[in-house]
Amino acid sequence: MTMRAQRIGKANPAEDEAVYQAILRALLEGKLKAGTKLAETPLAAIFGVSRERIRKVLHRLGAERRLEMIPNRGARVPRPTLEDVRRVYEAHRVLEAGVLSQLVLRIDNVLLARLDAHLAEERAAAQRGDRAASVRLSGAFHVHLVDSLGNPELSRMLGDLLSRSSVMVSVYEPAAQSICAVDEHGAIVAALRDRDLLRAIAVSREHFLHVEGRLQLDATESSESEDLAAIFAPVKPLRRKARSAQSG
Repeated sequence: MTMRAQRIGKANPAEDEAVYQAILRALLEGKLKAGTKLAETPLAAIFGVSRERIRKVLHRLGAERRLEMIPNRGARVPRPTLEDVRRVYEAHRVLEAGVLSQLVLRIDNVLLARLDAHLAEERAAAQRGDRAASVRLSGAFHVHLVDSLGNPELSRMLGDLLSRSSVMVSVYEPAAQSICAVDEHGAIVAALRDRDLLRAIAVSREHFLHVEGRLQLDATESSESEDLAAIFAPVKPLRRKARSAQSG
């Protein structure tokens, strides 16, 4: 085995995570349009890593259902249909209605304080225009609700739904609508604070219907040939940074 092959094959979790986070952030910020192909060769050149390392990251995102992995064609940003969106958000509504029916029986001041603090984070991200943080925090709100039940099966189901819906929101929801989600989350917390189950479920249902309705599937023109170098322009090749650090 050559020295080059050994270097490429050597595990580097920190490097993998850096590439993963960069691609995920581009997804959550809506920089990658629906249908965009994420080719290994240009991404390897952009990040200064091997194609094998890029492939590993793309498969991780595919396993999380954030990307579509197409046999013999590679990875691309999902291009959901209206039916895909309908099914995902129907599942969100049904799952959260069940979660709220259990949560209203055990809501306490500790959880309410945690939710209030989270809402403050959401509002701050929306007001400063941090698109990626807004999408991440919006999903995390629902994670807080389900995780409070301590049921890993429910948490796993929500995680799968959020992986898909967060990409739908990033690609198809106008960025200016992010503040609406914060207000709707606040209404859910207010209903929980009053121990009003019917209102909590009704507000949650309307919230998911609003998010689904805000998605503009025709607003973002699908393309398979986006300029990946321009999208990831701020990224410095990882291997170059590592060499510079060693030489310093």
